[in-house]
Amino acid sequence: MSARSAIVSKAEPLWIVGYVPASMATERKEVPLTGRIGLIGRQTAVHADLVQASIAKSDAAHSALVASWRRSLQLHHLDPAERKAPRRLTEGELRGARQRMERMIRAAETSLNRLYQAVGGVGCCVMLADRDGIPVERRGAVADDETFDEWGLWTGTVWSEDSEGTNGIGTCLADQRALTIHRDQHFFSRNTLLSCTTAPVYDHEGNLAAALDVSSCRSDLTEGFVQLISVAVGDAARRIEAENFRMVYSNARILLAPVAERGAGALIAVDQDDLVIGATRSARLALGITGEALARGLLAADVLGDQAKAKEDLDDAERGALQRAMARAGGNVSAAAQNLGISRATLHRKLARFEIRRPH
Repeated sequence: MSARSAIVSKAEPLWIVGYVPASMATERKEVPLTGRIGLIGRQTAVHADLVQASIAKSDAAHSALVASWRRSLQLHHLDPAERKAPRRLTEGELRGARQRMERMIRAAETSLNRLYQAVGGVGCCVMLADRDGIPVERRGAVADDETFDEWGLWTGTVWSEDSEGTNGIGTCLADQRALTIHRDQHFFSRNTLLSCTTAPVYDHEGNLAAALDVSSCRSDLTEGFVQLISVAVGDAARRIEAENFRMVYSNARILLAPVAERGAGALIAVDQDDLVIGATRSARLALGITGEALARGLLAADVLGDQAKAKEDLDDAERGALQRAMARAGGNVSAAAQNLGISRATLHRKLARFEIRRPH
């Protein structure tokens, strides 16, 4: 057993005395808040020493967790033994944060409900945080509200890494990757009862926009169950991105990009001229699509590549439609474009692409 494992094993009985979420019990066995604070106080030095020792050994070069601990201590000047409650926004500040996230909240609603249905019955809450680490939408059992509110698992609490040190939401946003911060992996001793699994959520332009989190203060979460939560959170994050993408490009055709992992949420938006006007982050990474390329004009056919017979059939059909339109218009590009419902410039581009010459 490693030194770290030994410390955790000895400390665990002092952290929690039979806490069971109210949503899972007929009789509440929660340790009163004053009692929990006392228990936490007895372990503060142990956890703080663990953090300091790990940073001193230069483990940050090999461990993303220790790198986050180091940022918390040396960059953000936080103290792991600090027992001050998390900072919370005023009602007005929270209202402003929610307004800025309005479309993303609407896009996330169904996925938040589905995710909560999967994990809410086992003592977890679900939160959607903005890119500043502030939960703006939440799902949780009413019976557990008081407990989760005490621990800051609530809308308006600031969970950014520069405020709360290493934690699920803040470190996910800082590292821009899905992760789990489990119990004593948190920076602050006061947060080491929590287990937080979080995934980043990107907007329609591929920019980091939010974090989706499932948190619990249960003491009996197994590694296997945490892995299941991680998969569910990642899938839900991709669904939120896809729904937000469809909302932004509601007047465009949404196509699944040809990538190896079909569940990655690689979508592109194509306009009536068959130009790609948008792409999710997964599609941008997989297909090398940049904002500059989209601004210059990117043909869907060039992005989708050779789709074998299906693409050939589409090209043949489009070529035939162009040739018929030009023939009916007697070679008049303006008339043919009007009949097709596209601009002259678009028709010229398509004629050049298919090497169709105007009849003499």
